[in-house]
Amino acid sequence: MLVLSRKKSESIVINDDVVVTVIEVRGDKVRLGIKAPREIPVHRKEVVDAMVRESQDDSAAANR
Repeated sequence: MLVLSRKKSESIVINDDVVVTVIEVRGDKVRLGIKAPREIPVHRKEVVDAMVRESQDDSAAANR
């Protein structure tokens, strides 16, 4: 895992077309802005985890 330090308004660039910018830092919370092409899905990890669980549940139900 690459770990970077950034201040408010600073960004990182991923693969030349995804830009992650620090919008605000408040206590232990950080607000990020993510600019990416429409064809690249951007989700919070807990949402992806829920989608994976749902997909696994659907697959298990179909195999019964």
